[in-house]
Amino acid sequence: MGEALRVAVAGLGTVGAETVRLLAKRREVIASHAGRPVEVVAVSARSKGKDRGFDMSGIDWADDPLALAARDDVDVVCELIGGSDGVAKTLVETAMASGKSVVTANKALLAHHGSELARKAEAGGVTLAYEAAVAGGIPIIRALREGLVVNEVSRVYGILNGTCNYILTAMRESGRAFDDVLSEAQALGYAEADPTFDVDGIDAAHKLALLSALAFGHVVDFGAVHTEGIRSISALDIAYAEEFGYRIKLLGIAERTEEGIRQRVHPCMVAKQAPIAQVEGVFNAVMAEGDAVGTTLHYGRGAGAGPTASAVIGDIVDIASGRGAPVFGVPADQLSESTEAPWESMRGGYYVRLMVIDRPGVLADVTAIMRDQNISLESMVQRGRDPYEKVPVALTTHEVDEASMRKALADIAKLDAVQEPPAMIRVVDL
Repeated sequence: MGEALRVAVAGLGTVGAETVRLLAKRREVIASHAGRPVEVVAVSARSKGKDRGFDMSGIDWADDPLALAARDDVDVVCELIGGSDGVAKTLVETAMASGKSVVTANKALLAHHGSELARKAEAGGVTLAYEAAVAGGIPIIRALREGLVVNEVSRVYGILNGTCNYILTAMRESGRAFDDVLSEAQALGYAEADPTFDVDGIDAAHKLALLSALAFGHVVDFGAVHTEGIRSISALDIAYAEEFGYRIKLLGIAERTEEGIRQRVHPCMVAKQAPIAQVEGVFNAVMAEGDAVGTTLHYGRGAGAGPTASAVIGDIVDIASGRGAPVFGVPADQLSESTEAPWESMRGGYYVRLMVIDRPGVLADVTAIMRDQNISLESMVQRGRDPYEKVPVALTTHEVDEASMRKALADIAKLDAVQEPPAMIRVVDL
């Protein structure tokens, strides 16, 4: 058996601590798979005295995480600090410049600087591995980069944020409002005190930017990801979705079109029988469509200490055994500049909910506006009657382009009888 691979871990939150603990607990099986022992020689975190559930004896402590990159007895630095810039970015750059490979779970860092960091890894002859950055314990990076290498991927999509999926699942099962379920998710530890990155779709967009670059061989382009969250989803919308035969999911979708690559994160209505509609609670799922393999489904826990640490250690074992691949599947200088498909030309079905004054002629005005934009209605529901009071009206459309749909909604919102901005969710055929 070869010499030990020496690892330093920066960041001892739930994932970092679990990584160190599992490396010690499973050291024999890890060594057998890696062909050499893997040892944690140094760690760094904000507080030294905190009990993190593993034995610190024999492991050096560094108050400054950047000191880990300067150590001669470190081969791999695990960056588990987080953040798109600051000390996390400096640590990764310094470690690679010092000839050390890096394992990270930091999707924000890679979404904003992934192509630049890939070039630096290649220039330094080191590995930059990030399986844990997307979908936790689901090995989707390895699947796209290695398992599906012979395929021309046409689309990759999925549920990439467990917090949003938990909230939407609980809203459907209980009929409660978004704010109520969000508070519950925070109490259970499924949502942060500041849930912005999750519920506004930013976390999923970070992950989608990486999947798109890997699937289609282009530079990471986070700015090209159209991003919407789930704050506007109401219990009423979820009930209507059920009535129409759909479920609402926050999806990240990257697809190759004749106009270029389209990357988008937004709430979607998907048919109840679709595999992605069956993914509930905090679970994630990613589906990839390739010309040789067809459609593949990758399902599991997308976050949490154990799943994410599992992915981190998988990358460490690859480095220890000498297995490696370009960060985004091809050398960085072969990554293409992505051509962004126009958002306005995207076509699909739509769900629209209106809150209108219940009086004669309102629906005729709405359908006339739809007609003027060449929008064909598939179904319409008005529950109950309350003359001259506000009532909900829900409808779904046949396929139409985004620009026409937005123009119709803008015109509908100007009607005197329409009491709230129209709610709109895209219907996606998966």
